[in-house]
Amino acid sequence: MTAKTFDAIIIGAGQAGPSLAGRLNAAGMSVALIERKLVGGTCVNTGCMPTKTMVASAYAAHLARRAADYGVTLGGPVGVDYKAIKARKDKVSNDARTGLETWIAGMDKCTLYRGHARFESANTVRVGDDLLTAGKIFLNTGGRASVPDLPGVHEIGYLTNSSMMDLDVLPRHLVVVGGSYISLEFAQMFRRFGSEVTVIEKSPRLTGREDEDVSATILSILENEGIAVHVGADDIAFARQGKDIAVTFSAGKPPAVGSHVLLALGRTPNTDDLGLDKAGVEVDRRGFVTVDDQLRTSVPGIWAMGDCNGKGAFTHTSYNDYEIVAANLLDNDPRKVSDRIEAYALYIDPPLGRCGMTEAAVKKSGRRALVGQRPMTRVGRAVEKGETQGFMKILVDADTREILGCSVLGPGGDEAVHCVLDLMYAKAPVDTLARAVHIHPNVSELLPTIAQELKPLA
Repeated sequence: MTAKTFDAIIIGAGQAGPSLAGRLNAAGMSVALIERKLVGGTCVNTGCMPTKTMVASAYAAHLARRAADYGVTLGGPVGVDYKAIKARKDKVSNDARTGLETWIAGMDKCTLYRGHARFESANTVRVGDDLLTAGKIFLNTGGRASVPDLPGVHEIGYLTNSSMMDLDVLPRHLVVVGGSYISLEFAQMFRRFGSEVTVIEKSPRLTGREDEDVSATILSILENEGIAVHVGADDIAFARQGKDIAVTFSAGKPPAVGSHVLLALGRTPNTDDLGLDKAGVEVDRRGFVTVDDQLRTSVPGIWAMGDCNGKGAFTHTSYNDYEIVAANLLDNDPRKVSDRIEAYALYIDPPLGRCGMTEAAVKKSGRRALVGQRPMTRVGRAVEKGETQGFMKILVDADTREILGCSVLGPGGDEAVHCVLDLMYAKAPVDTLARAVHIHPNVSELLPTIAQELKPLA
């Protein structure tokens, strides 16, 4: 079979792939873009867009139930139409995917192949009956939910973040196994839809990568809404109990018996069925493609972007991977992954916005540091909105005045944190923030105040 020749092959049409295809195409290069499932990847189809659409519906239901707190009366009890919620979610995802497919179809020299790609050599890829070759190949294959081999797990019909998107009935009792970002968003969301919810986490606390004060506040937020949380769970196992599922954990504690079980126990890169060995591409012990600071793999002419390279598990890091690759290839701009400041959000309500180092990481670094903190109960905008759970915290190098990190857990926290993140990218000292004049009333207006009230980090 004669191979079809392209200037570039991109495997995976998630966040980085189509954007890179557009840049390469605009530069006059012919591109083969390969996708085995749905264009748009996790974010558009089973991740950010559908889940945050559902989070918005959950917030509306929660706010409606609190109407009396604001002096608003409703004609009757608040109801939830889960099929309508799913239909709204599906429309948002479908519209985004359709728009992306239309954009790809409009590229002059880009051919979209649908199927599973596997390497046959370092510059040759097979997709079904098609053999493709190119001097440049880019991996953007994403990841999937990890399913550890826990006792009974394969006999119960569990859900993952992907299959949750297809659920068309509201669980009577959802048992969520895992206590990190994806799991907690689903837990609060379905509690607000009306499900009974139990969270089981093997670690001593929720969101283990966060500081202890952040984890404790998140736990309080969830328990205040009637979510049962069990941490420090061990010996997790599953068994059918009639039509329900029993989840046993921690000897001596009664099992959690639910109608549905969601497993949210981490992510696995989609690299195990690509024929990477035939191309000579190295992966680490967890299956992530090994890349350098400019996302080049161990094989010249092959790059890896997005979740499959282990350099970030977010839409924004995947998109930034595309920007780094395009800048180096097309713009003579030596951008690097190491220039990126860690930043992300947890979309419970109120949300957590995080950037830079945690308090624990700062202490581990051994540097002298300052910290400033303020509870949302002392933030006027939060009080006015009746949403006073959470707090803000800023960490600063005591010697250089460099901002090291920030946590904003409270209303608008996912937006307010960017006030600090942008200053960190600008390498501005904390004094710049302290002298800034923010709009009143606003949650972020208290960040300059916090910057003026720094104290030594104990």
